[in-house]
Amino acid sequence: MVIRWVHYAITSLDPLAASPERLLRLWHEHWHIENRSHWVRDVVFGEDASRARTGSLPEVLALLRAAVSSRFRLAGMDAITVARSQANADHRIALFLVGVP
Repeated sequence: MVIRWVHYAITSLDPLAASPERLLRLWHEHWHIENRSHWVRDVVFGEDASRARTGSLPEVLALLRAAVSSRFRLAGMDAITVARSQANADHRIALFLVGVP
C-alpha cells in the first residue's frame, strides 16, 4: 500500500515560476527556519511553558531568548542546548558573550 500526502499552500509566485521542485525547496527552507528558531525557543528556552502572559513581558522575554540564541550562534556555538549548558556552568562564558572580558 502506498500512502500519499497532499499539502496545500498559498504562494505569490506566478504559476509558471511555481514548479513542483521550486515549491518543495521553498517549503523545506521555511521549515528549516521554523525548526531552527522556534524549536530552540520552545524546547531549549521553554517559551511555551512560560507563565508570562500580561503586558509587554511576553514580548520582552521572547526578544531576550532570540537575542541569546543569536549571540550563541554569532560566537560559533550552533548547538544551543550545549551552549546554554556551558554558559550556565561557567559564568565566564556568559560574560564573554555579552562583551565583558
